[in-house]
Amino acid sequence: MSTPLMEARGLQLRFGRVAALDDVAIDIHPGEVVAIVGESGSGKTTLLRVLSGLMRPDAGAVTYRGEDVLAMPEAARRRLMRTEWGFVHQNPRDGLRLGVTAGGNIGERLMAVGARHYGNIRAEATEWLKRVEIDPARMDDIPGKFSGGMQQRLQIARVLVTRPKLVFMDEPTGGLDVSVQARLLDLIRALVADLGLAVLIVTHDIAAARLLAHRILVMRQGQVVEEGLTDRVLDDPQHAYTQLLVSSVLAA
Repeated sequence: MSTPLMEARGLQLRFGRVAALDDVAIDIHPGEVVAIVGESGSGKTTLLRVLSGLMRPDAGAVTYRGEDVLAMPEAARRRLMRTEWGFVHQNPRDGLRLGVTAGGNIGERLMAVGARHYGNIRAEATEWLKRVEIDPARMDDIPGKFSGGMQQRLQIARVLVTRPKLVFMDEPTGGLDVSVQARLLDLIRALVADLGLAVLIVTHDIAAARLLAHRILVMRQGQVVEEGLTDRVLDDPQHAYTQLLVSSVLAA
């Protein structure tokens, strides 16, 4: 297997008496989609925030392409997030500039990596609106005029336009209608495959994890209780908690 793009070992983080992360380790390889699943409060979103540099652990190590993420200056981490990383928030309003047009939201990300030619930026924004199934005629509309599903697709376009190597996704289909969720998952799967992205996705949706992920980590009370290839974990769960998660989905 290829050298991991990102590695983390021994991650510890406590909030008072609660262990949000308890000796967590994870590898993410180029082009791989890894899903983190678990109930609310399991530590999955905390892990995502630590790995993406938004939160510091009490102990442990995170490396990206051999570099110590936790030792990086804040400016270097911000530069990574603009270029080689991307973050798709559960609420698209957290990932969009609401006072900026749809095309401007995409164009800003391109300008952050050095694009300056207005015509080229607008052409690229047009192409990406098409890719995420938004009518390019809406380019000059602000995100507030879009539905929740359209806002999420616009956020994805904004993040992926610079073709990052690693994308963090926090419950990207949360809060959307079931039919909108299904379309969005199909779109994410197609874009990830087309661009060869590495993705770390947090979700409580076992069906979404099965559709998108090559590997899966199951978290409970700050610990990874089971991990492995997605089909293996979901079809033949070994840990009692994973068995409970899978059986609750089948019973639903």
